[in-house]
Amino acid sequence: MELTYLGKKASPPRSPEDAVLETIPLNLEEKVQLATIRLSVPEFTCVCPITGQPDFARIYIDYRPSAKLVESKSLKLFMGSFRNHGTFHEVATAYIGKRLDEALSPTWLRVTAFWHPRGGIPIDVVWETSEKPSGIFVLPLEMKPFDGR
Repeated sequence: MELTYLGKKASPPRSPEDAVLETIPLNLEEKVQLATIRLSVPEFTCVCPITGQPDFARIYIDYRPSAKLVESKSLKLFMGSFRNHGTFHEVATAYIGKRLDEALSPTWLRVTAFWHPRGGIPIDVVWETSEKPSGIFVLPLEMKPFDGR
């Protein structure tokens, strides 16, 4: 297992396409594959592709691993690569989900993005690989859909 970011100085990727999502192999004897993992990104930013104005979101990534875990420093750099990237809320959320699904091949994955309002309209986006499998527990979300945030 060759990790290029962990324990080393790393420059932020220039774009989400340039970002590398590194993974950690999961020993199938470990019980982690039975866990549901939540990663929270409370200060996600990107910019509107039309106006260049900043957009902010709180993003939750829930997944049930199969054979790999995402390495958190590479995830942080990947998420940070959106900072000056022009994209729509729905596209960014789906792109994050697709990249994680490709990197991890999890049993199940859901990305929930609560976008802060601009122009008075918040946008909440949920992207999933499939319906949540029965019998797995997922922590409740800390933030409800629009609540005057």
